[in-house]
Amino acid sequence: MTSDTPVRVGVVGLGNIGHYHADRLTDLGATLVGGMDIQADARRRFAEKYGVEAYDDKYELFDDVDAVIVTTPNRFHEEYAVAALDAGIDVLLEKPLAHNLESAERIAAAAEASEALCMVGFNNRFANPVQVIKSYQRDGEFGEMQHVEANYVRRRGIPGRGSWFTSKDIAGGGALIDIGVHAIDLALYFLDFPEIVEVSGVTRSQFGNQDDYAFVEMWGEDIGPEGFDVDDSASAFIRSADGQTISLEVAWATNRPTNDEFVLRGSEAGARFDRASHELTLYETGKDGTDHLRDTDIQTQANDTHKSEQRLFLEAVASGNHPERNTVEQGLAVQRVIDAIYRSSAEGKAIRLDAGSEAAPELD
Repeated sequence: MTSDTPVRVGVVGLGNIGHYHADRLTDLGATLVGGMDIQADARRRFAEKYGVEAYDDKYELFDDVDAVIVTTPNRFHEEYAVAALDAGIDVLLEKPLAHNLESAERIAAAAEASEALCMVGFNNRFANPVQVIKSYQRDGEFGEMQHVEANYVRRRGIPGRGSWFTSKDIAGGGALIDIGVHAIDLALYFLDFPEIVEVSGVTRSQFGNQDDYAFVEMWGEDIGPEGFDVDDSASAFIRSADGQTISLEVAWATNRPTNDEFVLRGSEAGARFDRASHELTLYETGKDGTDHLRDTDIQTQANDTHKSEQRLFLEAVASGNHPERNTVEQGLAVQRVIDAIYRSSAEGKAIRLDAGSEAAPELD
């Protein structure tokens, strides 16, 4: 297709995040062709809101599109992403890559076999403070990046007890695979996706299964604790082959203040930023005079990270040039770490991820 022809896009999975993506498409010059969902109510709402067709058959949607955005529950990512890739249709796939490692590996294999693009929805990479840090990093300001402290902690923020988010069978896990995926991706992004060789972690389920769980608000409907069989917090330590490390704290709910802080340590300089407030501080060391320790505060502005992500995707679809950001390979690397944290917690020991090691069996 030519770069001045609007990209024809369909949305697969017509829940809240599907609408979130659809809202942005026309602003970016794309054509929203239609949507697909197995739920009749979801199809009706989408069709009425956007004035487009909404199908219950993915192939009816695929007939009229150049690309699809897949926003289904995690368990169904593979079905729709692989079908689209096999049909030569470009895919923007919401995070995580899949609900477990085996499914993620099959998606990666389908992407490798297809000439179509598959890009993973790690939208946090597009946040302004993240891009400022990456700019400094490309200029060599940090030297060798050595350690990332990654926090994605909510005091109370379970997305909806009894929904698919809290079902291990559908989501694949809880807080770790839902929001921890962003923290792990950002940490690996800052470390330039090194080879990870060892992961040690603990997951906990403390709040979501309580009858008297107290919260201020909930993103989804609170059906109750009966449908909650996933983790609501996780802690992990991750080490690369070159000695780079990540410390990770993730929680949907915990008895501490909300924490969205990332701290980076390099051999020449460091940084911290807050994912929610967009505050950024650089920690530098002077070489001459008395001004040895310099802290520089930078207030970056909030930006629409999903829109920036979509812009990159649409440009790639229009040009046929696959970007080296948000790749399936990177999504698979994140999934391997998530899988290893769950395994480490279940087995009570550190998990080795040396090259050539076999994939883990799916845990019950």
